[in-house]
Amino acid sequence: MIYLYIFLIAFVLTAILTALVRKIALYFNIIDRPNLVVGSRKIHSQAIPLLGGLAIFIAYFSVLFWQSDYFLAGNLAWPQLLGFFSGAILLVIGGFLDDKYNLSAKIQIIFPLLAILAVILGGVEIAKITNPFGGIINLQSLVVVSPLLIIFWLLGMMYTTKLLDGVDGLVSGVGAIGGIIIFLFTLTTRYYQPDIALAALILTATCLGFLLFNFNPAKIFLGESGSLLLGYILGVLAIISGGKIAIALLVMGIPVLDVIWTIVRRLIKGKNPFKNPDKQHLHYRLLDLGLSQRQTVLVFYSLSLLFGLGGLFLQSRGKFWALVALLLIMLAMVISFSYLDLKKKKAKV
Repeated sequence: MIYLYIFLIAFVLTAILTALVRKIALYFNIIDRPNLVVGSRKIHSQAIPLLGGLAIFIAYFSVLFWQSDYFLAGNLAWPQLLGFFSGAILLVIGGFLDDKYNLSAKIQIIFPLLAILAVILGGVEIAKITNPFGGIINLQSLVVVSPLLIIFWLLGMMYTTKLLDGVDGLVSGVGAIGGIIIFLFTLTTRYYQPDIALAALILTATCLGFLLFNFNPAKIFLGESGSLLLGYILGVLAIISGGKIAIALLVMGIPVLDVIWTIVRRLIKGKNPFKNPDKQHLHYRLLDLGLSQRQTVLVFYSLSLLFGLGGLFLQSRGKFWALVALLLIMLAMVISFSYLDLKKKKAKV
């Protein structure tokens, strides 16, 4: 019952704060206007307020600090929580500045890097990782490896949710699924971590409270701060739960692979992968096939939920093969869309 009680408080608080932040964004003219240019990545037809991440940030950490005694009852301590919190503040500040002033990519990346530094200085580390073919790889003697893995992992998660944020309700819905999967996983007998379960459940509640306003047709967008923040929280929870990175990857597998393919595709074309946005992401391609925004997000929700729930019942080797299956699905999609593009080009000739 305590979990239900906390869930409802976080959910209602987020909904109230989202409505308030929406009014603030409108008052200060922090909005995302539609781009009428043909080929624009923006698919909304009306001006939509930004800053949604601010509501999630306030609600999430308010409830987490309120329940800090419970959250810190396990292996975590105040330095880790404060590092986690400080990193989130930096993301919100950077996101606000970007939403308001449209910062360049070189300036944007400063805030995620500072957020990761705050997490590392707070004492968060990856002490060991599970070998999918058996045993544990201990990293405590390799001092430099843990920070490098954290940088790579958190940057990857943040930029995955950032680039995924192109359809109403997509990131907030996938974030809610990620939270509930981690919640269920850390309540199993084998991996029992009620402190992490609490933090994951709060994430789900805040995402769902925001989703009330963000599902198509959206009344507010996450903005830069929100799209980065959800990847950041999911990434940190995967680390502090004892390196449950495979679980997070199963939930975020298709979006992660989509980002990797985007980077590779742009590099092949000789373009900077972080400076040349396009409409070749999977969610845009599904829209091009005729799916509605709601149908597109339901495809992502289904894959995230299917592989996330599968991860609850799989051992390390099973998770590895599930990730391989995700890779094969993504490859099949890439080949299919490439074939469709080729047919379109031939039809125009």
